[in-house]
Amino acid sequence: MIPSFTFWQPIRSFALSQLTSLVRRATLRESDLAPKYEKVHNFKVHTFRGPHWCEYCANFMWGLIAQGVKCADCGLNVHKQCSKVVPNDCQPDLRHVKKVYSCDLTTLVKAHNTKRPMVVDMCIQEIEARGLQSEGLYRISGFSELIEDVKMAFDRDGEKADISSSVYEDINIITGALKLYFRELPIPLITYDAYPRFIEAAKIADPDKRLESLHEALKLLPPAHCETLRYLMAHLKRVTQYEKENLMSSENLGIVFGPTLMRAPELDAMTALNDIRYQRLVVETLITNEDVLF
Repeated sequence: MIPSFTFWQPIRSFALSQLTSLVRRATLRESDLAPKYEKVHNFKVHTFRGPHWCEYCANFMWGLIAQGVKCADCGLNVHKQCSKVVPNDCQPDLRHVKKVYSCDLTTLVKAHNTKRPMVVDMCIQEIEARGLQSEGLYRISGFSELIEDVKMAFDRDGEKADISSSVYEDINIITGALKLYFRELPIPLITYDAYPRFIEAAKIADPDKRLESLHEALKLLPPAHCETLRYLMAHLKRVTQYEKENLMSSENLGIVFGPTLMRAPELDAMTALNDIRYQRLVVETLITNEDVLF
């Protein structure tokens, strides 16, 4: 007679594996959901027509002109003094956020309820589908008129924009559109606030200490910026895996993306010029060590 323990053991193992699989799939589904990024309101002085009440304190807004402020991203109407104490809970509305390019990154992802800007996801997916072996990828520029067409398509159609090979055969048009998106961000992907820490890290000669300093600098980025940077660096690392075909090393990509992702905050021309080599080194190090830093 077979002992009951021996009989039930395979069934128990199978049940545990199924449970583990279900938990893993649930975790993956949860991780695919857009995170709850925090965002401050984008208040502008506003003149309201007719009677208006503050949506924070519920008191009347007195005056004939400039009675209060209105959030340009979500439409919240409050007194000017109330705007100083309103929580950072802006939920951008697509009725107010009407463009993709030149839009604050966190505002865009919250308005579309995504982890990253859809233009980044769509361009990278297209590039990886048909362009990884293209010589001079990201270094060679596409026609500026067609890049502007892609920009207008995203601004007009959002995630429904068609950037397939049937419309834009030259992959350099798509890489150009992606670089343009980052260049036109009102706050760079590596933000003005975090910029000095990244430059300081790049100046550290010891590779291990430089990595440690970069890891600390990444913590200064807003969550949506950090997630987008992580996704981009993982992509650029995959680009370097085809270096024999596309001739694009991490150093070459650093030269291209350094000034694209980082902009000096109000530095004099000479300092900004000297920073270019450190911008390159920051991006090169992020690409090479993407799996360690993020």
